[in-house]
Amino acid sequence: MTPSLAHEARLRRSLPYRAPTSSPEADGSPIPGVISTAAVEIGFFFWPFTVDLTLRMAAAAERFGWDMIGVADTPGNAMDPWVAATLVAEHTRRPKVAVCVTNLVTRHPAVTAAAIASLDLLSRGRAVLGVGAGHSGTKNLGVKGSSAAALAEGVTVIKQLLTGQPADYRGGTAHLPWVTHAPRVFQAASVPTSLAAAGAAADGVFINYGLDAVSLRVSAGHVARGAESVGRPADDLEVWQIACLDCHLERDVARRTLGAILAFVSSYVIGGGDLAARGVPAPFVEPLRELRRRYSTRPGDADARLVEELGLFEYLARRLALWGDPEDCLRQALEAKAAGVKRLMLTVSLAADPVGTVELFGAQVLPALRRVDDARPK
Repeated sequence: MTPSLAHEARLRRSLPYRAPTSSPEADGSPIPGVISTAAVEIGFFFWPFTVDLTLRMAAAAERFGWDMIGVADTPGNAMDPWVAATLVAEHTRRPKVAVCVTNLVTRHPAVTAAAIASLDLLSRGRAVLGVGAGHSGTKNLGVKGSSAAALAEGVTVIKQLLTGQPADYRGGTAHLPWVTHAPRVFQAASVPTSLAAAGAAADGVFINYGLDAVSLRVSAGHVARGAESVGRPADDLEVWQIACLDCHLERDVARRTLGAILAFVSSYVIGGGDLAARGVPAPFVEPLRELRRRYSTRPGDADARLVEELGLFEYLARRLALWGDPEDCLRQALEAKAAGVKRLMLTVSLAADPVGTVELFGAQVLPALRRVDDARPK
C-alpha cells in the first residue's frame, strides 16, 4: 500500500469527531470563560488524499466559517492540487481558496499563473496562490527546489501575467490577455533569504518560522527588510503564520500523530546550517540535525516515533503547533495571538482525523477566538 493510501486507511479506521447540530458548541458557542481581545483570521490547508476527503474538508470550511481553505501540492503523497482546489471552489461560497503551496520548478510560472487565474474565475474572486521553494513537491520528484532569487523572479513574472500584460521569462514570453482580475500571490517562506525575498516581491507571505514572540519578531524583521529594499511599506503585505494543528477530544490521540507533521515541517522551518541563528536552544541543535537526516517527505508513524525518540516533541510542538483538546488549542492560539499573530494558516494534513480536527476546532475554538472583548478600547 502506498504511503498516501495507507494514511487514508488510517483515517477511515479512526473515530472522527462529529459535532451534533443540537449542541451549543456546534451552534458556535465558545468555550465558557474565555474572552478574546481581537479578531484573527484563521484558515487551514491539507493534503487531498481522496475526492471524498476533499469534499468533506470543503463542507467543514463552509459550515464553520473558516476564512481560508488551502490545498497542498505534494506529488507522490496526494491528488493533484489544482483538481482538488477546483472541487473546493465548486463546493464553497465564502472562504478564500488557496493553493498552499505549490512550487515553480515542477510547473512553469506561466502555467501556474493561468491555473490560479482560472481558479479565480471559478471561485468568483476568492483564489489565492501560494508558492514556495519546494519541499515534498520537489524532493519526491528528485529535483532541487528554487533559490530565493529564482522564486522571487517567478513570483514577479506571475504577478505581471495576472495584470493581463506579457511577461518574459528565461527566453520565452507569455501572455494571459483574458485575465481581468488578479488574484493575490503569496510566497511561503521559512528562512531569512526567502522571507526577505517575499517582502520584496509578493502580495503576501505564508510565514513558517514559529508562533512564539521571538520567532514572530525575527521573521517579521526579515520580511520588513525585503520590503524596505524596494521602497514598499511592510504593512502592505498580508501575513499569515503557518502552524500545525491536531485538535481531538482525546489529547493523547493528537500527540501520537502530531510528531509526523512536526518532523516534516521542522526540516525546512528550522532547516540546517547555523541552528542557533534560527533561535534553536543548544540542547536541541544536534537532535534536530539528526531529525533532518532521518525524516521522510512521505511522513508517517516512524517520523512521529523519531520526534519522541530524539526528545524534540515538546520544543517543536511549542514553537510550531496548536494541538491537544479544544481547551489546549484555544489556550495556545490565544498565546500566539498575544504574541502578535493576526492570521493563522493551519496544516491539518497529518492530523489524527483531519476532518474531525477542522470540525472540532471550528465548532469550539474559532468562536472563542473571534469574540471581541466589549471592554476593549475602541
